[in-house]
Amino acid sequence: MPASLPDFTIWRPLLTLSFDEQIDALEEERKNLLLFPEEEFIDAIRDVGFSCDCCGRCCTREFNGHVFLLEEDIDRVRSFCPDAIIPAPDYDACDQEGRFYVSGYALRTGPDGSCVFLEGGRCSIYDRRFSICRVYPYMLHREADETGAIDWRQIGGLNEHGCYNNPIGDAECARIARETRAYEAAFLDQEIRFRRALRDLFAREGLRYVRRTYDLLMRDFRRGAEVEVRVFHRGRFRPHRVTRSLYE
Repeated sequence: MPASLPDFTIWRPLLTLSFDEQIDALEEERKNLLLFPEEEFIDAIRDVGFSCDCCGRCCTREFNGHVFLLEEDIDRVRSFCPDAIIPAPDYDACDQEGRFYVSGYALRTGPDGSCVFLEGGRCSIYDRRFSICRVYPYMLHREADETGAIDWRQIGGLNEHGCYNNPIGDAECARIARETRAYEAAFLDQEIRFRRALRDLFAREGLRYVRRTYDLLMRDFRRGAEVEVRVFHRGRFRPHRVTRSLYE
């Protein structure tokens, strides 16, 4: 299943704001998320009436980019398939020594771009599927639409997969709203902890972010060079050596 990731230009202009400014923006986003009226979200869920038709499109890189996993999901997948995870793409920062940093892990995809757990068009670990897989296509965050208008979005991939206008009971709508909000809050919490840890690491070890270093390293990475990526997990930064082929 895919990640339903926000448009980070709203609260994650990582290359232009200081760590403290990023943290403040994320905390404001989390506060707004928790204050969002539940009935308004429930009404959107009921009105859309989404039903999965098992097309499998949402489980592909072409349709949804990558699947970002929460820390509890990482702990779980490591217990039965540790090779299924990779450093999340779109690295958040780098230091002057040429090391990238990213806030977590993503699911690996196969050569055809499908999730490694998608077999015969079906999820092979459905009873153990991850947090984002349980709530998708529901979301509750602000992002821009095709016209650039920024507003709250509650459903991902409208009219691109699944069936719509199906009846959903009140109790089920409330459950979906509750679980989706919990996922979005956990995602924001992980992003906040990552930036706090990164801020403290840079201060402690005399590191600094240099935009030119980031751009040059990313250019080399796109050309096939191996780079070091430090992935945030459970309060620590875990080093990995990766090349672009990992994401293709």
